[in-house]
Amino acid sequence: MNRASAEIDLTQVDARRGIVNTHCMTMVTTTRKKGNWMKRIVLAAMLLLFAATTAWAQSEGEVRKVDKDAKKITIKHGPLQNLDMPAMTMVFKVKDPAMLDQVKAGDKVRFQAENLGGALTVVQIAPAK
Repeated sequence: MNRASAEIDLTQVDARRGIVNTHCMTMVTTTRKKGNWMKRIVLAAMLLLFAATTAWAQSEGEVRKVDKDAKKITIKHGPLQNLDMPAMTMVFKVKDPAMLDQVKAGDKVRFQAENLGGALTVVQIAPAK
């Protein structure tokens, strides 16, 4: 049998630090044709992994206060995985002040917060479903 070896890079986005970690895996396949199918399967798995890590960056919470003048929002939220933070109520800056027009105190929201220049900032926000 014709044996072919293919080295495939599996990448995973570390949303917490914005770093791409690369892991190598060597696959030994029985034929080159099967190797191409394996590459496609691994590529599909990588895409699913990327989608999953992107979803982890979003959190759910409840808006407690909206301060349009200060461009800040207070959210009682669950754990923020990408920031290694436990559940709590805290004040965030907002990346775009127009986001504050979309929400009001008492709204349940899904949001993404990031550490931008040392300030915890909401970069996306939407009503929770």
